[in-house]
This record gives sequence, C-alpha cells and structure tokens, in this order.
Amino acid sequence: MHEYSIAYDLYATARTAAHEHKATKVKKISVEVGRMAMVNPEQVVFLFDTIKEDDPLFRQAVLECHEVSPQTTCPCGYAGDEIYICPKCGALPELVRGREIVVTNVEIEVED
Repeated sequence: MHEYSIAYDLYATARTAAHEHKATKVKKISVEVGRMAMVNPEQVVFLFDTIKEDDPLFRQAVLECHEVSPQTTCPCGYAGDEIYICPKCGALPELVRGREIVVTNVEIEVED
C-alpha cells in the first residue's frame, strides 16, 4: 500500500513548508498526480485525512489531487499522449510526463 507513504510524504512536505513560513493554519495542498504513477488519488486523500487528524495546524486542510495525462515523445519526432506504440513509426515512445506526483501549491494562513 504505497498510497500511505505518498500521503505521509505530502503531509510532511506541507508541514515543513508551513513551519518555514510560520503558518498558523494549512488550508489547502494542491498536488498533480500523473496517470501513469499507478496511484489511487482517492485513497491518498483518505489516508491524508487520517494522518492529519491529530495535527491542529492541518485541522481544516484539504488535499486536492489533479490528474495529469501522460505525454510521450519518440525519436521519429512524434509528441503526444500515446504510451504504447508510436502512431508515426510503431516504436515504443518515451514517457516524459505522467509518472510524477508533485506538490504544486500549499495554501497557508500566517499571523500579521
């Protein structure tokens, strides 16, 4: 169940960012999840909600996962979203995007 470790890493990343900026509250964490990352985003959100329960800084935090479509290229010049066979030459295209899990934004509140 690698979703738990992903959820925990997202929590830890947001917590570090919040502490670095002296946040009083974490409101939202936005994450891009590549379709080829083989991760269930709903499960990650559920586990994140479980992990954050005991942390007052995250009491109202929301984890938003946005799915990212795969992007591939081929030496023949093809660029697109075909992941198995290049439609131009029949070769196996190289996956250049769609496997990653990236925190894109951490929305926090700070005291004035």
